[in-house]
Amino acid sequence: MNKIHIIIIVFILIAPIYAYVGPGMGGGLIATILGILLSIFLSIFGIVYYPIKRFLKNRKSKNKN
Repeated sequence: MNKIHIIIIVFILIAPIYAYVGPGMGGGLIATILGILLSIFLSIFGIVYYPIKRFLKNRKSKNKN
């Protein structure tokens, strides 16, 4: 038998599992998602902001001289 047939049979025969997922699990999931999104945003901000800041600082110092 193909692996695909075995996987399909296993998914058909699996009985539903009734488990309680408490509010702590949801809070942890939300914190994890927000942490990942915030880290991505801050890394992009750091990559874009600091060269622009350096350029503007150099431009101001050239205008003073």
